[in-house]
Amino acid sequence: MSGEQGGQEVIRVAVVDDHPVFRLGMSALLASTPGLEVVGEAADADEAVRVAALRQPQVVIMDLHLGDGRSGVEATREIVARYPGTGVLVVTMLDDDDSVFAALRAGARGYLLKGAAPGEVERAVRAVANGEVLLGPVVASRAIGFLAGGRGGGRAPFPELTDREREVLDLVAQGLGNVVIARRLTLSPKTVRNHLSNVLTKLQVADRGQAIQRAREAGLGQP
Repeated sequence: MSGEQGGQEVIRVAVVDDHPVFRLGMSALLASTPGLEVVGEAADADEAVRVAALRQPQVVIMDLHLGDGRSGVEATREIVARYPGTGVLVVTMLDDDDSVFAALRAGARGYLLKGAAPGEVERAVRAVANGEVLLGPVVASRAIGFLAGGRGGGRAPFPELTDREREVLDLVAQGLGNVVIARRLTLSPKTVRNHLSNVLTKLQVADRGQAIQRAREAGLGQP
């Protein structure tokens, strides 16, 4: 689906971010870069999947916090599964281990932090379009340190949680209610509520909805 621009192969890019100012700014930067063409924009996960289907970009620039309650990790997983010819480049404020590795497990081929220089964004877009993996310097150093520590990619998300609390959070992120979770885990509803209360405290989130968003960004909540 690529065109040509002055004899140069044109890379088709879509931008997904729920902040209009950032989305428009990124689109303007890419549109002004020779060899890149912005073919679509989206503000949420569902719209991102539709843009990938209709416009068939080679690269989707993806934020992890999106406005419809579904995370960029979920959108990345769905796009990569449906459209293997499309590469996802995450551009986000989040640089914690859980976010980085959840995005990479979902199939993202690049990960930059917002504030990256224009040249760095261009290099990452071209690398992802070529099937390469490119991590920004801050993210790369975290990944190297993580792997060098001998913990490997199989570390469970949210190490501050107990196994049972993580299990409860996973089921909550699947959309199950406390009574159903209690039956699934052979616990009382009160015990489930206590576990969930501990999860909210440890993750420093205000409510169940925020906990679900954090969990899905870390790759939990998959049936």
